[in-house]
Amino acid sequence: MKSYDSTLKNWLNKEKDGVSLLKTVANLMYDKGVELVLFRNHLLEIGISELMSLFSYANKVVNRKVDIKITNEIAKEISSIDLPPSKIDIGLLTAQFSESSETNLRLFLENKLSKIMSSNLEFSPKDVVLFGFGRIGRLVARELIKQAGKGQQLRLKGIVVRNISNEQMIKRCDLFRNDSVHGAYKADIDLNLKEKCLTVNGQRIYFIEGKNPSEINYNEYGINDALLIDNSGAFTDKDSLSNHLESIGISKVLLTAPGKGIPNIVYGINSKQLDIENSKIVSAASCTTNCIAPVLHVIESEYGISSGHLETVHSYTNDQNLIDNMHKKARRGRSAAINMVITTTGAGKAVTKVIPSLEGKLTANAVRVPTPNVSLAILKLKLKKKTSVNDINNTMKKAALKGSLVNQINYQVDPDLVSTDIIGNNCCAVFDSSATIVDESESNTVLYTWYDNEFGYTKQVIRLAKFISGVRRLTYY
Repeated sequence: MKSYDSTLKNWLNKEKDGVSLLKTVANLMYDKGVELVLFRNHLLEIGISELMSLFSYANKVVNRKVDIKITNEIAKEISSIDLPPSKIDIGLLTAQFSESSETNLRLFLENKLSKIMSSNLEFSPKDVVLFGFGRIGRLVARELIKQAGKGQQLRLKGIVVRNISNEQMIKRCDLFRNDSVHGAYKADIDLNLKEKCLTVNGQRIYFIEGKNPSEINYNEYGINDALLIDNSGAFTDKDSLSNHLESIGISKVLLTAPGKGIPNIVYGINSKQLDIENSKIVSAASCTTNCIAPVLHVIESEYGISSGHLETVHSYTNDQNLIDNMHKKARRGRSAAINMVITTTGAGKAVTKVIPSLEGKLTANAVRVPTPNVSLAILKLKLKKKTSVNDINNTMKKAALKGSLVNQINYQVDPDLVSTDIIGNNCCAVFDSSATIVDESESNTVLYTWYDNEFGYTKQVIRLAKFISGVRRLTYY
């Protein structure tokens, strides 16, 4: 039997390796623009306890042999290799090295990272303007600022709002700094009212008045050939969004809502079909569409879907009333804080634009509930191929850990999983394997997928923004 002292000593040695690993991760990012992740999980700006939890997840859920001491050695070796800006899954590398017969770490890495090492990829950072500064806009700003450094892909330079009075700027800055759901933003924030700009961690961002979008000259703020991310909710069709392209300094527009007359893209699903050069205005679809599309894509590809129904249990939004009042839509006028509200969702039809083979096969509805964030998609599907709970879960687990959807699907096994556990999850679809149901016919299944309808969606917006801007880094997943 192990003693208390020996168990603690072993743990402290692991923590020392963890501290060293996190230091190397930071140096690689800031010195070379190389980001290390652990089975898709970010390692930048996390603490040692969270790091140890990620290693536990890798060994228990991913079922791959990942030792923190070996991972630390691999990270140090990677730091001695000349690499272009890239994103590398060090968890995968550690598992592959541990499972291989190779003993020379340098040779192993040179073999695995050969495509990245031989690449001459070069790109210049893309200027970004946020049109609107609401829930999604503020989270996008936080993430873009966080990702600054060598190999930077997107540079936030401007925020367009309707009013830039001192009072308005102070209020917006306070909302940016403090968030009731996602917590305080721990950054160095300085608001210059005279110059109407915000400096966050050394990054200078101008507040710009946007009453007439087409008349703004962004060049006056040092913004050129920029991507404008419209999160205002004011413009959702091609004609109104085209006004942004008439302004000086904007070359592309990305809408953070379903769009009419423009491509609706869920990154990782139909993004490769997009004509980047000729598509000047693109939609990132909705948070719900981004949640269900990856799961439906996997199930449709593996089993085939005959028909189905989508029910979303969605947190309330600003579109609803805090207390009973007039509203243009039925039921949404009733108090969001104390009611479950049946309403409509366009995600059932929207997902067919992303996965055309599902046309006419899905019905959809939604229930808004009194929680401020995190939603749940319940998919009741009739499949063409017979299956079982274990088979479906293994299929989803494989999709979450390998292939093109590792950034979109997070596989969970925790039987006590609840909505608050999903806050801050990087993935747009968190598959709850413990809740999967398959009936006796082996053809009807019910799947439960969570999503942080704010942060998870924000990550998808940024992935799509990098893609259409041509600043995607090389990856090893």
